[in-house]
Amino acid sequence: MSSPAAIRIEQLRAVLDQALKWIHPADAVLSRWMRMNPKMGSRDRSELADAFFKVLRHVRLYRHLAESGQGPLSRRLAIMGLAGVMRPEVLAVALSESEQGWLDHVTRVDLSTLPLAIRESLPDWLAQRLTALPNGDQLIAALNTNAPLDLRVNPLKTDRETVLSLLLAGPAATLDPQPTPYSPWGIRIQGRPPVQRWALFEKGEIEVQDEGSQLLAALMAPKRGEMVIDYCAGAGGKTLLLGALMRSTGRLYAFDVSAARLARAKPRFARSGLSNIVPVVIAPEGDQRVRRLRGKAHRVLVDAPCSGLGTLRRNPDLKWRQTPESVEELCALQARILKQAAACVAPGGRLVYATCSVLPEENQQQVEAFLAENPDFLLLNAADVLADRCKNLTFETPYMVLRPDTHGTDGFFAAVLERAKN
Repeated sequence: MSSPAAIRIEQLRAVLDQALKWIHPADAVLSRWMRMNPKMGSRDRSELADAFFKVLRHVRLYRHLAESGQGPLSRRLAIMGLAGVMRPEVLAVALSESEQGWLDHVTRVDLSTLPLAIRESLPDWLAQRLTALPNGDQLIAALNTNAPLDLRVNPLKTDRETVLSLLLAGPAATLDPQPTPYSPWGIRIQGRPPVQRWALFEKGEIEVQDEGSQLLAALMAPKRGEMVIDYCAGAGGKTLLLGALMRSTGRLYAFDVSAARLARAKPRFARSGLSNIVPVVIAPEGDQRVRRLRGKAHRVLVDAPCSGLGTLRRNPDLKWRQTPESVEELCALQARILKQAAACVAPGGRLVYATCSVLPEENQQQVEAFLAENPDFLLLNAADVLADRCKNLTFETPYMVLRPDTHGTDGFFAAVLERAKN
Protein backbone atom coordinates (compact mmCIF):
# COMPACT_ATOMS: atom_id res chain seq x y z
CA MET A 1 0.00 0.00 0.00
CA SER A 2 1.40 3.42 -0.98
CA SER A 3 2.23 5.89 1.75
CA PRO A 4 0.31 9.20 1.95
CA ALA A 5 3.45 11.01 0.78
CA ALA A 6 3.82 8.72 -2.26
CA ILE A 7 0.18 9.34 -3.18
CA ARG A 8 0.62 13.09 -2.77
CA ILE A 9 3.72 13.13 -4.99
CA GLU A 10 1.80 11.43 -7.80
CA GLN A 11 -1.19 13.72 -7.33
CA LEU A 12 1.01 16.80 -7.50
CA ARG A 13 2.83 15.46 -10.57
CA ALA A 14 -0.50 14.98 -12.33
CA VAL A 15 -1.63 18.57 -11.67
CA LEU A 16 1.77 20.05 -12.56
CA ASP A 17 1.87 18.16 -15.85
CA GLN A 18 -1.21 20.15 -16.89
CA ALA A 19 -0.37 23.50 -15.33
CA LEU A 20 3.21 23.73 -16.61
CA LYS A 21 1.98 23.78 -20.18
CA TRP A 22 0.94 27.39 -19.38
CA ILE A 23 -2.18 27.06 -21.55
CA HIS A 24 -4.82 27.64 -18.85
CA PRO A 25 -4.71 29.68 -15.62
CA ALA A 26 -3.15 27.60 -12.85
CA ASP A 27 -6.04 28.03 -10.42
CA ALA A 28 -8.45 26.78 -13.11
CA VAL A 29 -6.25 23.72 -13.72
CA LEU A 30 -6.17 22.94 -10.00
CA SER A 31 -9.91 23.47 -9.57
CA ARG A 32 -10.68 21.16 -12.47
CA TRP A 33 -8.39 18.46 -11.05
CA MET A 34 -10.02 18.82 -7.62
CA ARG A 35 -13.48 18.38 -9.14
CA MET A 36 -12.30 15.19 -10.80
CA ASN A 37 -11.09 13.89 -7.41
CA PRO A 38 -14.00 14.67 -5.10
CA LYS A 39 -13.07 12.12 -2.42
CA MET A 40 -10.07 14.10 -1.18
CA GLY A 41 -10.48 15.60 2.29
CA SER A 42 -10.13 19.31 2.95
CA ARG A 43 -6.76 18.93 4.66
CA ASP A 44 -5.38 16.89 1.75
CA ARG A 45 -6.68 19.48 -0.72
CA SER A 46 -5.07 22.29 1.23
CA GLU A 47 -1.72 20.49 1.36
CA LEU A 48 -1.81 19.75 -2.36
CA ALA A 49 -2.77 23.33 -3.23
CA ASP A 50 0.01 24.79 -1.06
CA ALA A 51 2.63 22.55 -2.68
CA PHE A 52 1.24 23.23 -6.17
CA PHE A 53 1.52 27.01 -5.85
CA LYS A 54 4.90 26.70 -4.16
CA VAL A 55 6.23 24.93 -7.27
CA LEU A 56 4.68 27.51 -9.61
CA ARG A 57 6.15 30.35 -7.54
CA HIS A 58 9.67 28.87 -7.65
CA VAL A 59 9.56 26.78 -10.84
CA ARG A 60 12.63 28.26 -12.53
CA LEU A 61 14.72 27.81 -9.37
CA TYR A 62 13.38 24.29 -8.84
CA ARG A 63 14.14 23.31 -12.43
CA HIS A 64 17.67 24.62 -11.99
CA LEU A 65 18.13 22.62 -8.78
CA ALA A 66 16.52 19.55 -10.35
CA GLU A 67 19.33 19.30 -12.88
CA SER A 68 21.49 17.65 -10.21
CA GLY A 69 18.97 14.82 -9.70
CA GLN A 70 17.82 11.80 -11.64
CA GLY A 71 14.46 10.50 -12.82
CA PRO A 72 11.42 12.36 -14.18
CA LEU A 73 11.62 16.14 -13.80
CA SER A 74 7.98 16.39 -12.71
CA ARG A 75 8.67 14.05 -9.78
CA ARG A 76 11.61 16.14 -8.61
CA LEU A 77 9.52 19.31 -8.86
CA ALA A 78 6.76 17.65 -6.84
CA ILE A 79 9.23 16.53 -4.18
CA MET A 80 10.60 20.07 -3.77
CA GLY A 81 7.11 21.51 -3.56
CA LEU A 82 6.05 19.03 -0.89
CA ALA A 83 9.28 19.51 1.05
CA GLY A 84 7.99 22.94 2.01
CA VAL A 85 4.57 21.82 3.27
CA MET A 86 5.05 18.24 4.52
CA ARG A 87 6.98 17.09 7.57
CA PRO A 88 10.41 15.73 6.52
CA GLU A 89 9.88 12.36 8.17
CA VAL A 90 6.54 11.90 6.39
CA LEU A 91 7.97 12.80 2.97
CA ALA A 92 11.08 10.63 3.51
CA VAL A 93 8.97 7.45 3.52
CA ALA A 94 8.16 8.00 -0.17
CA LEU A 95 11.72 8.75 -1.30
CA SER A 96 14.47 6.44 -2.48
CA GLU A 97 17.88 6.75 -0.88
CA SER A 98 19.23 8.66 -3.89
CA GLU A 99 16.22 11.02 -3.90
CA GLN A 100 16.68 11.77 -0.22
CA GLY A 101 20.36 12.46 -0.78
CA TRP A 102 19.55 14.77 -3.68
CA LEU A 103 16.91 16.63 -1.64
CA ASP A 104 19.35 17.09 1.25
CA HIS A 105 21.89 18.46 -1.23
CA VAL A 106 19.61 21.04 -2.90
CA THR A 107 18.28 22.33 0.43
CA ARG A 108 21.87 23.27 1.35
CA VAL A 109 22.53 25.26 -1.84
CA ASP A 110 23.40 28.91 -1.14
CA LEU A 111 20.75 30.64 -3.25
CA SER A 112 22.49 34.01 -2.97
CA THR A 113 25.13 32.70 -5.39
CA LEU A 114 22.53 32.26 -8.16
CA PRO A 115 21.50 34.97 -10.66
CA LEU A 116 18.44 36.93 -9.51
CA ALA A 117 16.22 35.70 -12.34
CA ILE A 118 16.89 32.08 -11.33
CA ARG A 119 16.83 32.71 -7.58
CA GLU A 120 13.48 34.53 -7.78
CA SER A 121 12.10 32.37 -10.63
CA LEU A 122 11.45 35.09 -13.16
CA PRO A 123 11.75 35.13 -16.96
CA ASP A 124 14.73 37.28 -17.94
CA TRP A 125 12.62 40.03 -19.52
CA LEU A 126 10.49 40.45 -16.40
CA ALA A 127 13.47 40.39 -14.07
CA GLN A 128 14.91 43.32 -16.05
CA ARG A 129 11.63 45.28 -15.92
CA LEU A 130 11.10 44.76 -12.18
CA THR A 131 14.66 45.47 -11.07
CA ALA A 132 14.41 48.81 -12.90
CA LEU A 133 11.59 49.90 -10.55
CA PRO A 134 12.29 51.69 -7.25
CA ASN A 135 13.37 49.08 -4.66
CA GLY A 136 12.90 46.47 -7.35
CA ASP A 137 14.64 43.63 -5.47
CA GLN A 138 12.36 44.23 -2.49
CA LEU A 139 9.27 44.18 -4.71
CA ILE A 140 10.35 40.96 -6.44
CA ALA A 141 10.86 39.21 -3.10
CA ALA A 142 7.40 40.31 -1.92
CA LEU A 143 5.73 39.11 -5.11
CA ASN A 144 7.18 35.64 -4.39
CA THR A 145 5.46 35.30 -1.01
CA ASN A 146 2.06 33.91 -0.04
CA ALA A 147 -0.74 36.47 0.06
CA PRO A 148 -3.21 36.65 2.95
CA LEU A 149 -6.93 36.53 2.18
CA ASP A 150 -8.82 39.82 2.23
CA LEU A 151 -12.56 39.98 2.82
CA ARG A 152 -14.82 42.96 2.29
CA VAL A 153 -18.01 43.68 4.16
CA ASN A 154 -21.12 44.78 2.30
CA PRO A 155 -21.86 48.23 3.78
CA LEU A 156 -25.44 47.99 2.54
CA LYS A 157 -26.08 45.10 4.96
CA THR A 158 -23.56 45.33 7.80
CA ASP A 159 -20.36 46.99 9.01
CA ARG A 160 -16.81 45.83 9.66
CA GLU A 161 -17.03 45.93 13.47
CA THR A 162 -20.06 43.61 13.47
CA VAL A 163 -18.44 41.10 11.13
CA LEU A 164 -15.14 41.16 13.04
CA SER A 165 -16.99 40.45 16.28
CA LEU A 166 -18.76 37.48 14.71
CA LEU A 167 -15.53 36.07 13.28
CA LEU A 168 -13.63 36.47 16.54
CA ALA A 169 -16.42 34.76 18.47
CA GLY A 170 -16.45 31.65 16.26
CA PRO A 171 -14.14 29.07 14.66
CA ALA A 172 -12.74 31.75 12.32
CA ALA A 173 -10.90 33.26 15.30
CA THR A 174 -8.06 30.82 14.54
CA LEU A 175 -7.59 32.66 11.20
CA ASP A 176 -6.55 35.82 13.09
CA PRO A 177 -9.08 38.20 11.47
CA GLN A 178 -7.83 41.80 11.55
CA PRO A 179 -9.07 45.07 10.02
CA THR A 180 -7.15 45.98 6.88
CA PRO A 181 -4.91 49.02 7.48
CA TYR A 182 -6.27 51.21 4.66
CA SER A 183 -9.70 50.10 3.46
CA PRO A 184 -12.51 50.83 5.95
CA TRP A 185 -14.42 47.80 4.63
CA GLY A 186 -11.67 45.17 4.67
CA ILE A 187 -10.84 42.26 6.97
CA ARG A 188 -7.61 40.27 6.53
CA ILE A 189 -7.41 36.61 7.50
CA GLN A 190 -4.67 33.99 7.33
CA GLY A 191 -5.10 30.66 5.56
CA ARG A 192 -7.53 29.52 2.87
CA PRO A 193 -10.85 28.68 4.56
CA PRO A 194 -13.96 27.80 2.48
CA VAL A 195 -15.40 31.32 2.77
CA GLN A 196 -18.05 30.56 0.11
CA ARG A 197 -19.69 28.17 2.58
CA TRP A 198 -19.87 30.69 5.41
CA ALA A 199 -23.31 32.03 6.33
CA LEU A 200 -21.94 35.58 6.14
CA PHE A 201 -21.01 34.97 2.50
CA GLU A 202 -24.25 33.22 1.59
CA LYS A 203 -26.23 36.16 3.02
CA GLY A 204 -24.22 38.63 0.94
CA GLU A 205 -22.64 40.29 3.97
CA ILE A 206 -19.03 39.61 2.91
CA GLU A 207 -17.11 39.10 -0.32
CA VAL A 208 -13.54 38.09 -1.12
CA GLN A 209 -11.69 41.14 -2.47
CA ASP A 210 -8.09 42.34 -2.12
CA GLU A 211 -7.71 45.55 -0.15
CA GLY A 212 -6.17 47.34 -3.12
CA SER A 213 -9.21 46.56 -5.22
CA GLN A 214 -11.48 47.87 -2.47
CA LEU A 215 -9.72 51.24 -2.56
CA LEU A 216 -10.80 51.78 -6.18
CA ALA A 217 -14.34 52.34 -4.90
CA ALA A 218 -13.01 54.98 -2.50
CA LEU A 219 -11.35 56.74 -5.45
CA MET A 220 -14.63 56.65 -7.35
CA ALA A 221 -16.53 58.01 -4.31
CA PRO A 222 -19.96 57.56 -5.95
CA LYS A 223 -22.95 59.41 -4.55
CA ARG A 224 -26.59 58.52 -4.19
CA GLY A 225 -28.65 58.88 -7.34
CA GLU A 226 -25.72 59.20 -9.74
CA MET A 227 -25.15 57.41 -13.03
CA VAL A 228 -22.02 55.28 -12.65
CA ILE A 229 -20.31 52.90 -15.08
CA ASP A 230 -18.00 50.04 -14.15
CA TYR A 231 -16.60 49.73 -17.66
CA CYS A 232 -14.74 46.41 -17.25
CA ALA A 233 -16.89 44.85 -14.54
CA GLY A 234 -15.64 41.26 -14.87
CA ALA A 235 -16.86 39.15 -11.95
CA GLY A 236 -18.43 42.20 -10.32
CA GLY A 237 -16.44 42.63 -7.10
CA LYS A 238 -15.92 46.37 -7.49
CA THR A 239 -19.43 46.84 -8.90
CA LEU A 240 -20.88 45.48 -5.67
CA LEU A 241 -19.04 47.96 -3.48
CA LEU A 242 -19.90 50.87 -5.76
CA GLY A 243 -23.57 49.91 -5.61
CA ALA A 244 -23.50 49.67 -1.82
CA LEU A 245 -21.86 53.10 -1.51
CA MET A 246 -24.65 54.45 -3.73
CA ARG A 247 -27.11 52.88 -1.24
CA SER A 248 -28.68 51.00 -4.16
CA THR A 249 -29.90 54.27 -5.73
CA GLY A 250 -29.20 55.82 -9.13
CA ARG A 251 -28.07 53.61 -11.99
CA LEU A 252 -24.92 51.48 -11.99
CA TYR A 253 -23.96 49.94 -15.34
CA ALA A 254 -21.77 46.83 -15.21
CA PHE A 255 -20.19 46.66 -18.67
CA ASP A 256 -18.09 43.78 -19.94
CA VAL A 257 -17.32 42.23 -23.31
CA SER A 258 -17.65 38.73 -21.80
CA ALA A 259 -21.17 37.39 -21.30
CA ALA A 260 -19.69 34.48 -19.31
CA ARG A 261 -18.00 36.80 -16.79
CA LEU A 262 -21.17 38.81 -16.25
CA ALA A 263 -23.17 35.60 -15.88
CA ARG A 264 -20.82 34.52 -13.08
CA ALA A 265 -21.34 37.90 -11.43
CA LYS A 266 -25.14 37.67 -11.33
CA PRO A 267 -25.35 35.39 -8.24
CA ARG A 268 -23.13 37.90 -6.42
CA PHE A 269 -25.41 40.74 -7.46
CA ALA A 270 -28.42 38.78 -6.18
CA ARG A 271 -26.80 38.05 -2.78
CA SER A 272 -25.80 41.68 -2.30
CA GLY A 273 -29.32 43.05 -2.02
CA LEU A 274 -28.59 45.72 -4.64
CA SER A 275 -31.29 46.76 -7.11
CA ASN A 276 -29.46 49.48 -9.06
CA ILE A 277 -27.07 47.30 -11.10
CA VAL A 278 -27.65 47.00 -14.86
CA PRO A 279 -25.37 44.29 -16.36
CA VAL A 280 -24.66 44.93 -20.05
CA VAL A 281 -22.60 42.82 -22.46
CA ILE A 282 -20.93 45.31 -24.80
CA ALA A 283 -19.08 44.95 -28.09
CA PRO A 284 -15.31 45.49 -27.95
CA GLU A 285 -15.69 48.62 -30.10
CA GLY A 286 -18.49 50.78 -31.49
CA ASP A 287 -21.20 49.56 -29.10
CA GLN A 288 -24.45 51.49 -29.58
CA ARG A 289 -25.41 51.36 -25.87
CA VAL A 290 -22.05 52.89 -24.96
CA ARG A 291 -22.58 55.62 -27.57
CA ARG A 292 -25.97 56.50 -26.07
CA LEU A 293 -24.23 57.23 -22.75
CA ARG A 294 -21.70 59.68 -24.21
CA GLY A 295 -21.17 62.56 -21.81
CA LYS A 296 -23.80 61.34 -19.34
CA ALA A 297 -22.04 59.38 -16.55
CA HIS A 298 -21.04 61.06 -13.31
CA ARG A 299 -18.37 58.42 -12.59
CA VAL A 300 -16.65 55.86 -14.80
CA LEU A 301 -14.27 53.15 -13.56
CA VAL A 302 -11.89 51.48 -15.99
CA ASP A 303 -10.23 48.55 -14.24
CA ALA A 304 -8.46 47.71 -17.46
CA PRO A 305 -7.43 44.28 -18.77
CA CYS A 306 -3.75 44.06 -17.87
CA SER A 307 -0.82 41.72 -17.39
CA GLY A 308 -1.86 41.06 -13.78
CA LEU A 309 1.79 41.14 -12.73
CA GLY A 310 0.88 42.88 -9.49
CA THR A 311 -0.97 39.72 -8.42
CA LEU A 312 1.92 37.25 -8.67
CA ARG A 313 1.50 36.33 -4.99
CA ARG A 314 -1.86 34.78 -5.95
CA ASN A 315 -1.23 33.98 -9.62
CA PRO A 316 2.45 33.01 -9.95
CA ASP A 317 1.83 31.38 -13.34
CA LEU A 318 1.22 34.81 -14.92
CA LYS A 319 4.94 35.55 -15.08
CA TRP A 320 5.27 32.62 -17.50
CA ARG A 321 2.02 33.21 -19.37
CA GLN A 322 2.83 36.84 -20.16
CA THR A 323 5.48 38.00 -22.62
CA PRO A 324 6.79 41.38 -23.79
CA GLU A 325 4.60 40.94 -26.87
CA SER A 326 1.45 40.23 -24.83
CA VAL A 327 2.12 43.26 -22.63
CA GLU A 328 2.47 45.42 -25.75
CA GLU A 329 -0.87 44.13 -27.05
CA LEU A 330 -2.50 44.81 -23.67
CA CYS A 331 -1.19 48.37 -23.69
CA ALA A 332 -2.83 48.99 -27.06
CA LEU A 333 -6.10 47.50 -25.76
CA GLN A 334 -5.96 49.63 -22.60
CA ALA A 335 -5.56 52.80 -24.65
CA ARG A 336 -8.61 51.93 -26.77
CA ILE A 337 -10.76 51.10 -23.76
CA LEU A 338 -9.71 54.24 -21.90
CA LYS A 339 -10.66 56.38 -24.90
CA GLN A 340 -14.08 54.70 -25.21
CA ALA A 341 -14.82 54.95 -21.49
CA ALA A 342 -13.72 58.59 -21.28
CA ALA A 343 -16.32 59.55 -23.85
CA CYS A 344 -19.03 58.50 -21.37
CA VAL A 345 -17.87 60.92 -18.66
CA ALA A 346 -20.08 63.96 -18.17
CA PRO A 347 -18.59 67.46 -17.86
CA GLY A 348 -17.32 67.75 -14.29
CA GLY A 349 -17.45 63.94 -13.95
CA ARG A 350 -14.76 61.55 -12.71
CA LEU A 351 -12.80 58.87 -14.56
CA VAL A 352 -10.70 56.33 -12.63
CA TYR A 353 -8.19 54.26 -14.60
CA ALA A 354 -6.72 51.26 -12.77
CA THR A 355 -4.70 48.09 -13.30
CA CYS A 356 -3.32 45.31 -11.14
CA SER A 357 0.06 45.68 -12.83
CA VAL A 358 3.34 47.17 -11.63
CA LEU A 359 4.69 47.99 -15.11
CA PRO A 360 4.92 51.73 -15.96
CA GLU A 361 3.86 51.19 -19.58
CA GLU A 362 0.47 49.92 -18.37
CA ASN A 363 0.15 52.61 -15.72
CA GLN A 364 1.74 56.06 -15.59
CA GLN A 365 2.75 56.03 -19.26
CA GLN A 366 -0.77 55.05 -20.29
CA VAL A 367 -2.30 57.94 -18.34
CA GLU A 368 0.28 60.45 -19.55
CA ALA A 369 -0.46 59.53 -23.17
CA PHE A 370 -4.21 59.88 -22.54
CA LEU A 371 -3.84 63.31 -20.89
CA ALA A 372 -1.69 64.53 -23.77
CA GLU A 373 -4.53 63.72 -26.19
CA ASN A 374 -7.38 64.82 -23.90
CA PRO A 375 -6.63 68.25 -22.40
CA ASP A 376 -10.18 68.48 -21.06
CA PHE A 377 -9.23 65.96 -18.35
CA LEU A 378 -7.27 66.93 -15.25
CA LEU A 379 -5.25 64.56 -13.05
CA LEU A 380 -6.32 64.71 -9.38
CA ASN A 381 -4.17 63.71 -6.41
CA ALA A 382 -5.24 60.19 -5.42
CA ALA A 383 -4.15 60.56 -1.79
CA ASP A 384 -6.32 63.68 -1.43
CA VAL A 385 -9.31 61.85 -2.92
CA LEU A 386 -8.79 58.94 -0.52
CA ALA A 387 -8.31 61.17 2.53
CA ASP A 388 -11.99 61.13 3.54
CA ARG A 389 -12.02 57.36 4.02
CA CYS A 390 -8.33 56.35 4.27
CA LYS A 391 -6.49 58.61 6.69
CA ASN A 392 -3.01 57.09 6.51
CA LEU A 393 -2.25 56.69 2.80
CA THR A 394 0.30 58.90 1.08
CA PHE A 395 2.04 58.49 -2.28
CA GLU A 396 5.08 60.10 -3.88
CA THR A 397 3.12 61.02 -7.02
CA PRO A 398 -0.52 61.98 -7.76
CA TYR A 399 -1.21 58.33 -8.61
CA MET A 400 -2.31 55.57 -6.25
CA VAL A 401 0.55 53.06 -6.35
CA LEU A 402 0.16 50.05 -4.05
CA ARG A 403 2.78 47.32 -3.62
CA PRO A 404 2.96 44.13 -1.58
CA ASP A 405 6.30 45.11 -0.05
CA THR A 406 5.12 48.49 1.26
CA HIS A 407 1.33 48.17 1.65
CA GLY A 408 0.68 44.44 2.02
CA THR A 409 -1.74 44.52 -0.92
CA ASP A 410 -1.44 43.22 -4.45
CA GLY A 411 0.34 45.55 -6.83
CA PHE A 412 -2.25 48.14 -7.87
CA PHE A 413 -2.19 51.37 -9.82
CA ALA A 414 -4.91 53.98 -10.21
CA ALA A 415 -5.25 57.48 -11.61
CA VAL A 416 -8.15 59.81 -10.84
CA LEU A 417 -9.11 62.12 -13.70
CA GLU A 418 -11.76 64.82 -13.78
CA ARG A 419 -13.38 66.22 -16.90
CA ALA A 420 -13.60 69.99 -17.23
CA LYS A 421 -17.08 71.37 -16.59
CA ASN A 422 -17.08 73.50 -19.74
